[in-house]
Amino acid sequence: MTRPRPSIADKRRRFAELHRQGCFVIPNPWDIGSARWLQGLGFAALASTSSGMAWSLGQADNHIGRDQALAHLQALVEATDVPVNADFENGFAADANGVAESVRLAVATGVAGLSIEDSSGDAERPLFSRDEAADRIRAARAAIDQAGGDALLVGRAECFLLGQPDLAETIRRLQAYAEAGADVLYAPGIKTREQITAVVAAVAPKPVNLLVGSDMGLSVADIAALGVRRISVGGAMARAAWAGFQRAAKGLIEQGRFDGFAGAASGAELNAFFIGDAAARAE
Repeated sequence: MTRPRPSIADKRRRFAELHRQGCFVIPNPWDIGSARWLQGLGFAALASTSSGMAWSLGQADNHIGRDQALAHLQALVEATDVPVNADFENGFAADANGVAESVRLAVATGVAGLSIEDSSGDAERPLFSRDEAADRIRAARAAIDQAGGDALLVGRAECFLLGQPDLAETIRRLQAYAEAGADVLYAPGIKTREQITAVVAAVAPKPVNLLVGSDMGLSVADIAALGVRRISVGGAMARAAWAGFQRAAKGLIEQGRFDGFAGAASGAELNAFFIGDAAARAE
C-alpha cells in the first residue's frame, strides 16, 4: 500500500509553523539526490539554490531561464515530502506585471515559499530603486494571494552582495518590502552580530532569514540567540561538493594521483540510503 504523502497545503502549513517556532536551518540542495539526502537526515524544510542548480547544468548563476527554474522547482517539490522554498532570483521579469506572472507560475509548482530579489541584472544599475523593488514585492504578494495566499513571500535586499554594503539602506529596503507584503525578510551578505541584530530589530516581528555561506564564527545557537528565525546556506553545499570533485580531478590531471578520492562517500552507503528511501516512499 502506498504511503500517503503530505499535500501541498500540508507542506505550506508546516512551513508557516516553522517560522513561528524559533530558529531552523533550511539547507539548499541542488538536485533530487541531494534534496532526498537532506530530507533523510531530518531537515524539516529545504530551499533551492539558483547557483547550485545552474552549475549542475553547466551554467553560471543568474543565467538560467524561467522555464528551467520552474521545472527544477517542480522536480524538487515532487521528489520530497518537506516544504521547499524557491530561490526565485528577481522573478525573471523586467517589471512588476512580469513578476506577478512568474510568481503565479512558481506557486503552481507547489513550493511553500519563494524569494524575490531587488537585483536588476544590469551592471550599470545593479539594484532596482527602492520604490520599484517594493512594487515588485507588492505584485508578488498579489499573485500569491490570488492563488490562495498560503505560500510565504521572502523579500531580499541584495545591497551587500552587489557592492553596496550600506546597512541603513538595506534596512530601509527590507522595511519597504515588509510593508509591501513580504512575510520573511532577507539581506544576504550581512555577517556581524551588530548587522544581524539591527536587521532583526528593524523588521520585527516579521522573521529574518540569514545566509551563512562560510564560517562566520557563529553557531546555529548563537544565531538563534540574535533573533534570526531561519538560516540558509545558499550555494555553499554545492560549492563544498564541487571542491571535493575539483581536488580529485586536479590530482588526476596535474599529478597523476588518486589520493583525491580519500574521504569520498561510500558507494554502498549511498546505495543503501537511496534503496531505503525509495522503499519508504512506496510503503
